Amino acid sequence: MKIFEIIKLACEKLSEVETPRLDAEILLAYVLNCRRLNLYTDTDRILTQEEITRYMKLIERRAEKIPVAYLIGIKEFFGLNFAVNENVLIPRPDTEILVQCAIEFLQTVDEKIFLDIGTGSGAICVSILKFLRTARAVATDISEKSLEVAKFNAQKFNVDDRAEFLCGDLFATADKKFAAIISNPPYIPTAEIKNLQAEVLSEPIKALDGGLDGLNFYRRIISSAEKFLLPRGFLAFEIGINQAAAVKNLLAENNFVEIEILRDLAGLERVICAKQKF
Repeated sequence: MKIFEIIKLACEKLSEVETPRLDAEILLAYVLNCRRLNLYTDTDRILTQEEITRYMKLIERRAEKIPVAYLIGIKEFFGLNFAVNENVLIPRPDTEILVQCAIEFLQTVDEKIFLDIGTGSGAICVSILKFLRTARAVATDISEKSLEVAKFNAQKFNVDDRAEFLCGDLFATADKKFAAIISNPPYIPTAEIKNLQAEVLSEPIKALDGGLDGLNFYRRIISSAEKFLLPRGFLAFEIGINQAAAVKNLLAENNFVEIEILRDLAGLERVICAKQKF
């Protein structure tokens, strides 16, 4: 079977996923260890039986709505290819806005130490450290298995000497103060979890469920942030749809000022950041 033939077959089997052609090509490039471009320049290449078998097994799993990132173990984020597995949330392009926001603030201060709450794969923490060579980080997560992935990624991108990983709830056992606290917390209201796409439901529910109104973690982090921030410290979150106003109020009630809301490429309010008043 040739490349163009097996891609056609794969697309037929993936007719119920959102991007059948793209997914088919990404998985085949992964199996053949080549770039997607090569699938177009070498369409008549004949695959071995081993390649066909391996590829079709992946296609079957994708048809079951297993995310592509979990199948290949990699997700690109902020220009870096992060290792991911079913123990971590898959990094999304929208979260890059949060990273950029944090970088812009940290560039303005001398003490470039930050806390990443709920680090998951470490994508936020590692991206910032990779870009800012003088920054240091503490990253926390309630899941030890998630931290294993984050530690791997920190080592992969040679920033592990500037990162400390702590297992525990929110601030965990953090015993220092930070110039910035950054988090992409669970923010989907509990009742809405069941309505998520099947692919999203393959991800850790604890990384998605933000409680009754989706704001549980914002309340907890904001109310405790003062104890962990240096004077005029910076706090930044990713937020869900229609949550900006509520989170803004929480920040204002807890002595945060210069509150700014940033939109993603779709025009949705995606990130909120603020500075401590004192």
